[in-house]
Amino acid sequence: MWIDSHSHLNDQAYQDDYPAVIKAAVDNGITAMLVVGYDLDSSRRAIALAKEYPMIWATVGVHPQDAKSWNTDAAAELTGLLAEPKVVAVGEIGLDYHYLDSSRDEQLKAFLEQIQLAKEYNKPIIIHDREAHQDTYTVLNEGKLGPAGGVMHCFSGSRELASGFLKLGLHISFAGPLTFTNAEKLRSVAAEIPLNRLLVETDCPYLTPHPFRGRRNEPLRVALVGEKLAEVKQLPVDRVMEATIANTKALFRI
Repeated sequence: MWIDSHSHLNDQAYQDDYPAVIKAAVDNGITAMLVVGYDLDSSRRAIALAKEYPMIWATVGVHPQDAKSWNTDAAAELTGLLAEPKVVAVGEIGLDYHYLDSSRDEQLKAFLEQIQLAKEYNKPIIIHDREAHQDTYTVLNEGKLGPAGGVMHCFSGSRELASGFLKLGLHISFAGPLTFTNAEKLRSVAAEIPLNRLLVETDCPYLTPHPFRGRRNEPLRVALVGEKLAEVKQLPVDRVMEATIANTKALFRI
């Protein structure tokens, strides 16, 4: 039994077979899945899936790569989506300096305004941080983070960065890269995260865990992430499973 705390079953990669993918996850002990929005269309799709399946919960948000689309109309629509009963978080939101499909200024504006929406609705945030570690930390450290907290999605930073985010009250989530053969540094970071602050995710259809790299990822593979996390923390798998389930339920109030 696991919870996939971050999936993109709203992605076109699943448009032809999402019922089979969801069934396979449930049949393999995945008790709940969060479907995470990354723009308005995908946020609407996440909500539709949550309404269709009792074990699915939705989040809504505009990803930093799409921040150029953020305006007053987008903010108004996202506000409306936040009123849906199975929407449990704002995300994924944040900063991404790798591609810069949206400028840094556009990303920062969308990030700050969506954090404010999360505070108004008392929702946690799901934070995307790629090659923007210092700016992401600075934003959150300046008192912008709301009392509902949030999670650093698919964490890839250093031990020092993880410590800083933990001090802000954030959770840390690991995905398929934790299992990659060349990820010893990441595993050393994961080993030091307190058990009560850990989540596991797939970020599917991306970041498929070893030994299935190169294939489309699916929620059922979150178990591989959890098992690797138990290994690096030198804990029984059941203990890590129970803790990550409890952490996910508490953070997202599901």
